[in-house]
Amino acid sequence: MLDTWPKAAVTQQGAVLLGTKVACDGFSETRPLRAVTHAHSDHLLGLRRSLKSCEAVIMTRATRDLISVLENPFSLHRDNLRTLEYGETFEYEAEKVTLYYSDHILGAAQVLVEDDVGTRILYSGDFRIPYTPVVQTDVLVIEATYGNPYRVRQFGSEVRGILISLVEDAVRDGPVYLFGYHGKIQEVMQILYEAKVEVPFIAPEKIFRVSKVCEKHGMRFGRHLLLSNSEEAQSMLQQGDSFLGFYHMASRRRVNDDALRIYVSGWEFSSPCRMLSENEFRIALSGHSDFNGLLRYVEESRAKIVITDNHRSGDAVALAREIRRRLNVPARPLPP
Repeated sequence: MLDTWPKAAVTQQGAVLLGTKVACDGFSETRPLRAVTHAHSDHLLGLRRSLKSCEAVIMTRATRDLISVLENPFSLHRDNLRTLEYGETFEYEAEKVTLYYSDHILGAAQVLVEDDVGTRILYSGDFRIPYTPVVQTDVLVIEATYGNPYRVRQFGSEVRGILISLVEDAVRDGPVYLFGYHGKIQEVMQILYEAKVEVPFIAPEKIFRVSKVCEKHGMRFGRHLLLSNSEEAQSMLQQGDSFLGFYHMASRRRVNDDALRIYVSGWEFSSPCRMLSENEFRIALSGHSDFNGLLRYVEESRAKIVITDNHRSGDAVALAREIRRRLNVPARPLPP
């Protein structure tokens, strides 16, 4: 059945094809429309080419603003870039494109295409259950980051409380360094700000600029967010005062290894907090649904056919197999 269904696919270059007009999160020469689900690099494949050749490139305003920081120096000031609000529809010939909220990072969206015969074709993008609304669809292309049935968390919201307690206890004695990816870092900032952890937040330039975009779109981190090369921040760094330092995961080997270090990662399933060494901890705060959340989305979407994204990291093969076995829904990983 999947072989004869032409309304969705994932190409070898990572473009998620919906209907006959739309490519999501990758470039396709055959598609006049490009949709971007969010600002992480594995979903921006071929964006320059899309901006040069597509009739419209669609994303949320927040995603546009994040890309302008993360992907400098190329410009997003093009006439074919269209920003949509959640629930707003863009029509092109016989197809309609609508973006729906996704709980992942600021600006993240699901993409729904409706064709001229009423078929609904959805790409989930990256998402987190239970705060992502399930969109009912006929054909579903779903992320598969934690698509293996062993990727199940036996814990939930208590992760945030554990993070707050760990930081509050440690920061009394000096600095605490937190490492994560763009979007996740700002989520942690907001959690700690809302918990009234009242010490300065220090961040290098790119994280600082991303954080300012997030504040522009409604996130809150407090007034004491400092650029790491500012005079005030440099003084605090040199003296070892109490502060929270926020850094990208890729820089963890280049940043102070004497103070307490916390790595915020979804790749932790056995415990909400794992001690790696005397001054290193991993907190299991994820921006993705675990295996059970992925199955729940498929079931509640009422999809008749499912394609699991086999281009990006994850376990699309196992997820497709389990969707067929447990839900009796035709499913296939693409590209093969």
